Amino acid sequence: MFKKTILPNGLRLVSVAMPGSQSTTVLVLFATGSKYETKETSGISHFLEHMFFKGTKKRPTTLALSEYLDRVGGEYNAFTSQEMTGYYAKVAPEYLDMALDWVSDILLNSKFDAKEIDRERGVITEEYNMCLDNPARLVGDLWEEMLYGDQPAGWKVIGTKENIAKMPREQFLKYFSEHYQTKNAVVCVAGKIDKGVIKKVAKYFGKLKRGEGKVKLAVKELQKKPEALIYYKATDQIHLCLGVRAFDMFHKDRYVLTMLAAILGGMMSSRLFISVREKKGLAYYVRSAAEFYTDSGFFVTQAGVANDKAEEAIKAILAEYKKAGEEKISASEITKAKDWLRGSLRLGLETSDELASWIGLQELLRKEILTPQQLFSKIKAVSQADLQRVSRDIFQPVKLNLALIGPFKEKEKFEKLLKI
Repeated sequence: MFKKTILPNGLRLVSVAMPGSQSTTVLVLFATGSKYETKETSGISHFLEHMFFKGTKKRPTTLALSEYLDRVGGEYNAFTSQEMTGYYAKVAPEYLDMALDWVSDILLNSKFDAKEIDRERGVITEEYNMCLDNPARLVGDLWEEMLYGDQPAGWKVIGTKENIAKMPREQFLKYFSEHYQTKNAVVCVAGKIDKGVIKKVAKYFGKLKRGEGKVKLAVKELQKKPEALIYYKATDQIHLCLGVRAFDMFHKDRYVLTMLAAILGGMMSSRLFISVREKKGLAYYVRSAAEFYTDSGFFVTQAGVANDKAEEAIKAILAEYKKAGEEKISASEITKAKDWLRGSLRLGLETSDELASWIGLQELLRKEILTPQQLFSKIKAVSQADLQRVSRDIFQPVKLNLALIGPFKEKEKFEKLLKI
């Protein structure tokens, strides 16, 4: 399905041929993000990502950069997360060289002009404000802040307003030089491609700085009792994240937890969707997810409910957590979840950009790529006993955490609810 090549400068290339595809995606991922930052540089990974779109030697303005791929209907963007930063261009197959030229140009030749940096401070500040006005998004940041506290894993990816306002150009240049290197990067090309793709990638990315990049601090976790973080905001609806600490991406039970997330809150026929939304009418949205980082992870349910229904919703979610540990999940429910995971993954990998992301992320962070078939076999192997064992392991009071946004100030009453 995929071919991995180590280029002469140490850069990894993963190519994935999709002969029937109408598109080709070039994605470049770097193992850097907010977990690689310090107090002084918090937010720099995200800010720097913005600056790659402000002009290169060849295309000196934002307009020149954007017009280049706009003229062929290309899609292009970038993203920053806790453990990686990515840049991509998706085009019709005949424009592969244009995509490679564009992505390599911004990564190798960006000017990082001081005036552009100062102008972008206002843009990112407004992005920061937008996040504050979106409680469904903000509660996710608060959830990780509560889990990890005052360490890189607990800081917002976007950083702080203070850092956004003052980080100098020299700091950007230093961070770029130290973190954007060949051996902590992966180039993934997916879609309709030919045999010459290896030579093309070597040509365009041959000047990327050789090196290992930087090592991030290990996540520290310490919890002795249930915890709650209440963020006061005069909202018409509370938004909450309720869950537990769990496994990292290398843990043997990650596939069991993926299954459990599907059963409890992944589907429209999942237990929490039926219980919280359909039977009790408490929420418009309620969903569960398992997050796996390289050295930490969690299981969380997020929901938006009426202000006067917060206690009822929390109890309803906890009841489903408790039930998963006390009662065996039926064979038919397990089969449904396995088929749903298989089907949703197949649909999700239909496009070249999604396939590039899926393959590239595995190579970057796990340094091992599972094909869909290999993943399906691991999910298929999950048993009824596995699901109950993991539920009993993670759904314990000492591991419970609640982050909540709404018109409340007293967190003690919510901490008292955190019982299983």
